Amino acid sequence: MTRSEASQEEPHREAVLITGMSGTGKSSLLDELAARGYRTVDTDYGGYFQVIDGESLWREDRIGALLSSAPDELAGVLFVQGTTRNQVLFYPRFDHIVLLSAPPEVLTERLAARTTNPYGKDPAELAETLQYQQTVEPLLRASATLEVITTVPVAQVADIVLDHVL
Repeated sequence: MTRSEASQEEPHREAVLITGMSGTGKSSLLDELAARGYRTVDTDYGGYFQVIDGESLWREDRIGALLSSAPDELAGVLFVQGTTRNQVLFYPRFDHIVLLSAPPEVLTERLAARTTNPYGKDPAELAETLQYQQTVEPLLRASATLEVITTVPVAQVADIVLDHVL
């Protein structure tokens, strides 16, 4: 049996983390990828977070179970979206880490205009996001296998991501 025949018979799943600051387009990208038929999980919803001492962190049991799912249950590429301090614990379990970024003025405009999530409309939350862009985003960039600046249409962002992971 050749390697390509084996790969056709044995289900395989790659896991891709989509991360970045609020307003970079992570949820929009997941919507686009889902519309193209890919399996996506937005960890902002569905009980993947827990709040400890005021900080939202991934629930390690839930993320671990998601990433341990049998390949035949989640064949193909699994795109997981989230940004939290403890995501680094799971980096070895992702095949790719994609950082979405945008200039501060774009983040400010998007957070003010978005209707799907209230985070960032409060001036303190906006200031926090812009501060994280200076302090946290460089840490995310250091671990990323790809960075996409999301000043282009979301369909183009999806094309860039898919070209990288497929």
